[in-house]
Amino acid sequence: MSKINDSTNPVTTDLCQLVYISQITSTGLSGPSTLNDISETSIEQNQADNVTGILCYGNGYFLQCVEGSEQALTNLKNRLLIDDRHKELQILDFSEITQRRFTNWSLRSITLERWMTKEPELKKFMPFKPYDWDSSEWPKFLDILKGYYEEQARTGNMDTPPIKYSTLGVTLSKVVGQHQAFFLIQTVLGVMVVMTLLWLMLSDKIW
Repeated sequence: MSKINDSTNPVTTDLCQLVYISQITSTGLSGPSTLNDISETSIEQNQADNVTGILCYGNGYFLQCVEGSEQALTNLKNRLLIDDRHKELQILDFSEITQRRFTNWSLRSITLERWMTKEPELKKFMPFKPYDWDSSEWPKFLDILKGYYEEQARTGNMDTPPIKYSTLGVTLSKVVGQHQAFFLIQTVLGVMVVMTLLWLMLSDKIW
């Protein structure tokens, strides 16, 4: 029986699981490589702390499941609480477990919109709104992801973690499509440059 890690019922095993959800902030969204940065930093730290897990991003929300010692996960939770790239952090579970689900991954990161529609079982969780789930849905979701990657490992068709993506590109691609998003970003940047040059020219004439 798992024991929730709180002051009245402390975790008593050395292997625990932390599952949380959060929402991306404007700070996180404005960073062109926020998700890559999170993945790369986490992988390095997790390898040192023997933490394994999976990080999901979709529809502006994060869902992460990590496994490791109670102290390592407590330290991770404390770092998450002060990270301004996300907000509304809600812990779904902090409990003892008997074995890891994601043994081979210091952190596997996935962008749900890229392949979620291809998996029949995951379609039930679309649109991705983990704050609306009841307590039985997030374990089912993680079980599906685990099964998906176990099948990849069995067939030898593993994708290479972490998947590289841009938060801004992912968000825009939901609106205008994956290829058009790149051109839209470039167009917006170009317009901003032109407007800046015009403003500088007009300022010279005025003064």
